[in-house]
Amino acid sequence: MIELSEARSALMAAFARPAPVSLPVADAVGCVVADDVAARADVPPFDNVSVDGFAVRSSDLAAAGPGRAVTLSVLGTVFAGSVADRPVGAGQTWKIMTGAPLPDGADAVVMVERTSAAAGPSCGRPGDRVSVTESVAPGDGIRSAGSDLRAGAIVVSSGTVLRAAHLGALGSVGAQEITAYPRLRVGVLVTGDELVSDGRPLRPGQIYESNRAMLLALLTAANCVPVDLGVASDDLADVERRLLEAALRCEVILTSGGVSMGDADPVKAVLDRLGRLNWMQVAIRPAKPFAYGVLDGKDRVIPIMGLPGNPVSSLVSFELLARPTLRHLMGHTDPYGTRIVAIADEPLTRPTGDGRTAYLRVISRFDADGRLHVRPVRAQQSHQLSATAEATALAQVEDGRVVDAGDEVLAHLLSG
Repeated sequence: MIELSEARSALMAAFARPAPVSLPVADAVGCVVADDVAARADVPPFDNVSVDGFAVRSSDLAAAGPGRAVTLSVLGTVFAGSVADRPVGAGQTWKIMTGAPLPDGADAVVMVERTSAAAGPSCGRPGDRVSVTESVAPGDGIRSAGSDLRAGAIVVSSGTVLRAAHLGALGSVGAQEITAYPRLRVGVLVTGDELVSDGRPLRPGQIYESNRAMLLALLTAANCVPVDLGVASDDLADVERRLLEAALRCEVILTSGGVSMGDADPVKAVLDRLGRLNWMQVAIRPAKPFAYGVLDGKDRVIPIMGLPGNPVSSLVSFELLARPTLRHLMGHTDPYGTRIVAIADEPLTRPTGDGRTAYLRVISRFDADGRLHVRPVRAQQSHQLSATAEATALAQVEDGRVVDAGDEVLAHLLSG
């Protein structure tokens, strides 16, 4: 057996990372930036107002206060997207809307709520008069040019995983395209004569297929593009046909089932002729067996990862091995997901003496103490997917360790 860290290193060294591509900013959320993006101009590009109100010379309102109103003459109204056609002089003001450029001559904006316009009909036509009973300081109500970004400043740096706010920041500098690592098109192929995928009544020896929908959803949560390759029988010709078709549609292939070292495993038999496959026995429980290699396509090699067929093992091996590898290929500098030291609310029991680290399925929640707390789901066997469906994290428990209630344990939060 090999340790999980060694298995991960082998996987990440086995496959070449695709080259960055140009992506539309609007379609890049979740992708990893490949090159720094700098602002082409100041943001905002001009002094603009942050409140609806009146653009004033602050010195005109020095005497304003409770019971002491200062009356100003209104020059007109400036809306966002328009510009005042003359400066503010002594005793004058422009009514102005949020986002509009600050008129020349003004150095502050008084909120409309602090003026007589707040209590009566709209006041904004040339010749109207407005009374102000509150003084303002220079700069009040103003967003200065470059106060968010200066021209040449880095908006997003290489290695950034783009979130929604990053897309907004890129939009604020006019960026339409960004160089980033692309989402991978990942195919999922499930194999087994015993599997029924259309809901028809089971015959003796058959079971309903459950891994395909689960793995496709996990790929979506990992920001991949999932490709459903269906359910193959154990017939070698069927498996070969599906794999060769997948090589035309996918950048990576995941299989579930049929990749152990047994003589009857069809994926192994096909890849012995059409590619290369390696086997690992990883020192984890569940999901000890794992296979990886390449399929020789028409003009390129396609990375392939073989997950166990047992449903819980398939889920755990995806989270601990396949997903980190896919994230690495998509440019992530930390591909391993969120890990938090948690408090066990109940004892976490596991078999001992097998030399493997157990990843127990647990329900996690943040408590009033601000700490993550975990408790085990009702069943931990590798076929008991209904219990695992309740889990939101994997608790890492090393061989020989006893975890009592109140002990700390490392929790790996499940994707999605």
